[in-house]
Amino acid sequence: MERMQHVFVYGTLRAGESNDIRLAAERNGIAAPTLIGSGHINGRLYDFDAYPGLVLDCAAGPVHGDIYRIDETLVPVLDEIEEIVPGVIGLYRSERLQVTVHVDGRAQDIDCLVYPVGEEAVEGLPRIDNGDWVMYRRSRRARP
Repeated sequence: MERMQHVFVYGTLRAGESNDIRLAAERNGIAAPTLIGSGHINGRLYDFDAYPGLVLDCAAGPVHGDIYRIDETLVPVLDEIEEIVPGVIGLYRSERLQVTVHVDGRAQDIDCLVYPVGEEAVEGLPRIDNGDWVMYRRSRRARP
């Protein structure tokens, strides 16, 4: 019996982005993640140039992303992409948090794996005010 869990992706793991979660699963011969819906978590999103970082902050607005149901064998692959190493303090941390997902027009909270960054990592970086990496990245690329 495969064990499933949920992950909230807000940056390069989103569909069509550089670390697209579906391609990561496919490359590793793991069952394709199932998109549950779009969701959000409160926090501040920052621009690290090639990828964003989320600082959790209940007082801040929503950071947008997608919630996938994944086979638990995908977790070590995601940890590797996010450079999560046990016992080593890296840029990203791995946490389990309640994320609000919108399914069929209804909001519900789902326990998700989330990869936030620490407050100290974002000093001096531009904040992504709309909380949406994909929209922001596209607008940043757009030339007048």
